[in-house]
Amino acid sequence: MTEHFRNSTGEAVEQRRVLIVTAVAAERDAVLRGLKGSDRFHVVAAGAGTAASAAGTAAALAAGSYGCVISAGIGGGFPGRAPLGSLVVASEMIAADLGAETPEGFRSAAELGFGSVSVPADPGTVQAVAAALAAAGLPVSTGPVLTVSTATGTAETAAALAARVPGAAAEAMEGHGVAVAAQALGLMALEIRAISNPVGPRDRAAWKIGDALEALTAAATILLEVL
Repeated sequence: MTEHFRNSTGEAVEQRRVLIVTAVAAERDAVLRGLKGSDRFHVVAAGAGTAASAAGTAAALAAGSYGCVISAGIGGGFPGRAPLGSLVVASEMIAADLGAETPEGFRSAAELGFGSVSVPADPGTVQAVAAALAAAGLPVSTGPVLTVSTATGTAETAAALAARVPGAAAEAMEGHGVAVAAQALGLMALEIRAISNPVGPRDRAAWKIGDALEALTAAATILLEVL
């Protein structure tokens, strides 16, 4: 078990409880199964999307003292980067569709001068978590995780997002919202996704939600050892 967390400026802080934020109850329950009743972790299902996740995270942070915040749940994996049933630990949480359409194509809110669309995770913590997952025999990769308000359902959109964020590993709908709420209080944020489907043409019948939830449970158990 580590002795310190890193806050958003990279400074070591005394270890405190970890807040884990999921979107829905099924994800929350999968995480809780893995945590085995540990009182060092508090898990909330804040709802789907960036607004609900940011608001839920902020409310939980206002009600307690935490050293780290994790956005956790299932998500889509970019082909060639994150296969079904694998885990992704985010190197950064990116609001991938926050911006504007122009005749020349999409421009991010950052390009428009409206601030950053990315919250980086602490590299050392990302590598420590990923290494622990790999040591437990769980398939894991690291890379940017995209936060979107509309889940990708076509090959064209998947290709556009992959071109917009080279190396993107996964897509979900909450990570950036959770990370912004944590960042506002100077807390370190992480995102862990268990892959239930490929990013691309929508084919719900082929999704492996059960497998992804099992992977999420396994990942939560490993968090007991490294956070």
